[in-house]
Amino acid sequence: MNIKNYKQQLRVQLLKKRQLLSLQEWQEKSDRLCDNLENLSIFKEATTILAYFGSKKEPDLSRLFNHHNSYKWGFPRCVNKSLIWHSWQPEDKLEKGAYGINEPSSNLPVINAHEVDLILVPAIACDYQGFRLGYGGGYYDRMLSLPEWQNIPTIGIIFDFAYVPKVPVEIWDRKLDYICTNSKVYLIEK
Repeated sequence: MNIKNYKQQLRVQLLKKRQLLSLQEWQEKSDRLCDNLENLSIFKEATTILAYFGSKKEPDLSRLFNHHNSYKWGFPRCVNKSLIWHSWQPEDKLEKGAYGINEPSSNLPVINAHEVDLILVPAIACDYQGFRLGYGGGYYDRMLSLPEWQNIPTIGIIFDFAYVPKVPVEIWDRKLDYICTNSKVYLIEK
């Protein structure tokens, strides 16, 4: 089986497992994951954090956005195969993006790499080496390959069943610094 087919097979398998979570189980796992993030020193010490609005039963991080007004939160808009980050607070409106995912308004202030302390990265799966399996668009890998983004700490966000020994890796895939699950946070050795 080629790497593209293997990635797609793994995506389907893990997305199905995530969709089968009851709403109660999904929320409990999300809450525990948020607890783990809140106890992480790199999270506590950050000022500007890039995050995402979940879809497809991704871990729900909304509790963090609503209860941590001391942070400057940034969220992406997908524009021409790139992620453009905008400052967002709970009182700001959201728009549906190209993939049906909530995005901040393009009128909100843009956040540049030099302002960012931490990036919370969505994933379908992450492996023990720090590589992630995303949805296949390459948005995060392209961004994290740019020099201005390379020294900003990254945390892959997944449920524990999606932390696997190995995901298929291609030359453009970027390693994450941490993986946060509902069970614990893993520091990835570089």
